[in-house]
Amino acid sequence: MSILTIAPQQLAQLARDGKPIDLIDVRTPVEFQEVHVAQARNIPLDRLDPAAIMQARNGSRQEPLYVICRSGSRGRQACEKFVAAGFANVVNVEGGTLACVEAGLPVVRGKKTISLERQVRIAAGSLVLLGVLLGWIVHPALAGLAAFVGAGLIFAGITDTCGMGLLLARMPWNQVKNAPASCFATKEVGS
Repeated sequence: MSILTIAPQQLAQLARDGKPIDLIDVRTPVEFQEVHVAQARNIPLDRLDPAAIMQARNGSRQEPLYVICRSGSRGRQACEKFVAAGFANVVNVEGGTLACVEAGLPVVRGKKTISLERQVRIAAGSLVLLGVLLGWIVHPALAGLAAFVGAGLIFAGITDTCGMGLLLARMPWNQVKNAPASCFATKEVGS
């Protein structure tokens, strides 16, 4: 089954028409805090429980559940989790939050952060450089660290899943202090 998608402009039109929009943002809490579409609520991809989310929707189970991330990839992965759990009425927002900002949708802005994608690039590059330096200075076998990271990047590219990204998402700097215990809470905020 293919994943349904919606363009940011179509999502904005639904909101203008007064249609109910249940929108979850699957980025890390820190990424969400930096900028998010006004009606979105944060449920990070690594904590996504499709059955619990659908059960908590009460009477709105027949309405589509819209999923968004930074640029669309994690949103698609979240939609795939819902479909695998038997919930087909999920729709990925094309281009993610970046496209919504470009399209002029109302967003909430907070403290600037480093995106998870940039963190992965920084960490991978640092590990490759460290492996090469250790292999050159200490022992040639330590260059295997660079090879391990390279293999991980190839695997991430082929499968479109990133173990390093999932690990970094759980790091303390990617968490929001005093965040509510449940990510199901929504906050009414103007643009």
